[in-house]
Amino acid sequence: MLAERQCASLSDQSAFELQALRSELMVLATGCHEDARYNAFIRRYQPDLQANERMISSYFRHRYGRAGQTEHDRFVTELANAMSRQGSDMGADFCPHNGMMFNEVLALQSSAELQDYVAGKNLIPASIEVCTPMTASAATVHREKARGRVRAKGKQITRR
Repeated sequence: MLAERQCASLSDQSAFELQALRSELMVLATGCHEDARYNAFIRRYQPDLQANERMISSYFRHRYGRAGQTEHDRFVTELANAMSRQGSDMGADFCPHNGMMFNEVLALQSSAELQDYVAGKNLIPASIEVCTPMTASAATVHREKARGRVRAKGKQITRR
């Protein structure tokens, strides 16, 4: 079963899915005392995870401009909180049920297989929106800021 695609760009979708996997494994590590396996995952895929982090940061900077880092931080926090709530809802079943993910990701042979793995999971909680279209007014403001023009109470101001 493939994860539900929420992004227009396949690379954006893949980046958010990998971020969701990382968050899920972090919640597993802290809630199920799996620090060693989480650290093994991080060490094994460190270049891929760093590249993914740059991609997500770029997405938020492009989409939100100066507020990009704040929105990125908010997203990561909301994602971790949603994953943690799912774990709490599962109770004692959480660790045995989801702990197998460590076995699965550590058994993969390459980072290409990691991308296929996350595409086959549905790790992004329904409560977390990714790649949502900008509202028309937000898109206009974004374009105007990119052109160096903003409006203040009906007056156009051009930055020099």
